[in-house]
Order: sequence, then structure tokens, then C-alpha cells
Amino acid sequence: MSDNYLTVIPVDPYWQPSKDAAGRAAAVLSGMLPDDDARRGLEAKWHDSVEVVDCGANLERISCPHCAAELTTDWWAAAVSERYDAGFPTLLGRVPCCGVEMSLNALVYDWPMGFARFRIEVPCPDRAWLTDEELASLADALGHPLRQILVHT
Repeated sequence: MSDNYLTVIPVDPYWQPSKDAAGRAAAVLSGMLPDDDARRGLEAKWHDSVEVVDCGANLERISCPHCAAELTTDWWAAAVSERYDAGFPTLLGRVPCCGVEMSLNALVYDWPMGFARFRIEVPCPDRAWLTDEELASLADALGHPLRQILVHT
């Protein structure tokens, strides 16, 4: 059986909010969900180190924001594994296409993905993407810009 998750993460992978800010943001996100069933699983999660927040089966391609070349998932997986094994002290790496050094978080993911030490996650949200206005309202409540990810497992 497959599941869908609506996940929001800070744009800065290393940033974490206070418990109060996370509670405010969770309350705002809860109000954007269609019913009590969708609200039931909403959860704010903190992590000791950076984690990959991927879109699961939704991933179609990864590309370089500098030259637009498509990057292989094998290259990406190796780059993530290398940093994961070191505890993600950095996300910087050199892309193989044009040799530019950049953050793995800055790559163009189709569908969006990212890296984070904090997330708010809603399983089976019974809705699609947050609108730009909803995402901005949620970011205001949290006190930091956000990125959204629709996960399909």
C-alpha cells in the first residue's frame, strides 16, 4: 500500500525552530487541512543531524541549477551517502556536469526534495500542494522560509 505525505522543511537545512514557533506553525498548517482525519497525523519532528527529505516515487529528475544538465541518481546517491557517513557536516559538493561546487540542497529536484533537521509532516493530507500564500503564512508562523515536499511512498 502506498502513502502520501505533505512535508514542509526550512530552506536552511541546519536551522531548527523553537518549540513555540513549531507549535504555531503546526496550528497554522492544521487549519489548512480539509478535515480531522487529515489533521490527526500532523507532527513536528526535530533531528540531531541533517536528514534527506525525499519525494519518494515522485522523483522524476535531478538537474544542475548552473548548467541545467541532468544528474544521475547514482551520482546523487553516492554524494548523499558520502556526506551521510560523515554526519552531514556539509552539503557542499562538486557537480560532475560543469564542476561547480554547490550544496546538494541547491540542486533542482523534480519533484522537490531537500535536507533538514526539522520538518512538519502530514500523512495522507487529502490535499495537494500548499499555495504560495499558504506557504508564506506558514513560514511567517515558523519564523523561517520553507520548502514543501509531496512524498509518495
